[in-house]
Amino acid sequence: MIAKADTAQRLAQLPTMPFSVVWSQGHAYVLEGHGRPRWVGLDSRRRPQALTSDDMRRRGWSHRPAR
Repeated sequence: MIAKADTAQRLAQLPTMPFSVVWSQGHAYVLEGHGRPRWVGLDSRRRPQALTSDDMRRRGWSHRPAR
């Protein structure tokens, strides 16, 4: 039971490796690790957007795009 809880907790944490990709609100975001880490992608109007890890957690994210 502890192993399942530990695995679920790790899956709920944002990746920390530079160039990791996650999806949020239908858009892909890549982690840039230079200086202060930030998630970079495009908004719904295809404009560049940079988010902090806290922003990404508030918005919701996944390892795979929604279908």
